[in-house]
Amino acid sequence: MARRLLIASALLAAALNTWAGEARSVADDPALEARMMAIATELRCLVCQNQTVADSHAGLAVDLRQQIREQLAAGKTDEQVRAFMTDRYGDFVLYKPPFNARTALLWGGPALLSLGALLGLGWLLRRRARLPDEAFDPETPDEGLNNAPRS
Repeated sequence: MARRLLIASALLAAALNTWAGEARSVADDPALEARMMAIATELRCLVCQNQTVADSHAGLAVDLRQQIREQLAAGKTDEQVRAFMTDRYGDFVLYKPPFNARTALLWGGPALLSLGALLGLGWLLRRRARLPDEAFDPETPDEGLNNAPRS
């Protein structure tokens, strides 16, 4: 009987534990909390890197949210808080980094890679168009390409 009671208690404790959620620290002022969340959605979690500080449950993200709350409660503006974070962690902390000389490759890199791929594809297609039809004969695949005129 005691064994069944112990097992039932353990199962009940496990079931109740699944309902437990993480305690969130919230500012007393709802407007301050809304400002904090707005800023936190613009900042990247430095641990997760693919989540915002607002979405992350990492310890550093919790600390950063608390830091934002404290600075806003001290009377700093949203821009001053963002400037503090970028001074401390660099532009990487911004989920949408600004366009400047240091981040130009970040913003222009995908376009340059796409342009390079299109130019390479165009070059390859033009080169293949100049090959004679015999170069693509399935009977002699090696000889056809080796004897094709080179440009």
